[in-house]
Amino acid sequence: MAALVDVAREIARRKLETPLPRRWSHVQAVAAKARTVSEAVPAEDRDVLVASAWLHDIGYNAELVDTGFHALDGGRWLRRERFDERIAALVAHHSCAWLEAEERGLGDVLAAEFPREETAVTDALCFSDMTTGPDGQDFEVLERLAEIRSRYGPDHLVTRFIIRAEPEMVAAVQRTERRLPGRVRQPM
Repeated sequence: MAALVDVAREIARRKLETPLPRRWSHVQAVAAKARTVSEAVPAEDRDVLVASAWLHDIGYNAELVDTGFHALDGGRWLRRERFDERIAALVAHHSCAWLEAEERGLGDVLAAEFPREETAVTDALCFSDMTTGPDGQDFEVLERLAEIRSRYGPDHLVTRFIIRAEPEMVAAVQRTERRLPGRVRQPM
């Protein structure tokens, strides 16, 4: 399965490194953190977690934009490319994306196209994303959520989504922390 991670890394590099260097910095740090916290998921799911972390934001690439919602657009592109279906769904639903989809009027579309799992993998993916800043810096989850709100401003759709998603995101981070050997805490 390590080949899966290598392929995911290369796809993310091609889609993000040059057109979106700041996003690429974030994705590299999220993937590194996912590897670090992978002990919080079953052994057979560790490569799925890390590959999903590499791919979670590819939908920001302008060539992949369909709906304008990066999670759904990334999942759709992965499906069209016949990438692993579970990873496509994890990308489509990463970090409570179903709540942002609702804010965008795409909740039913996302739910119809991609199954949402609620597992240690989804928690660890959320942990990795929501404790990593836009330039790859390490944040505590509440700091990260505050950073997102301040970047988008009080009236933005993303801010509304973050306010709705905060309890679940914090809970996902806490569940991941509890699953880690030695009770590792963030920021890491």
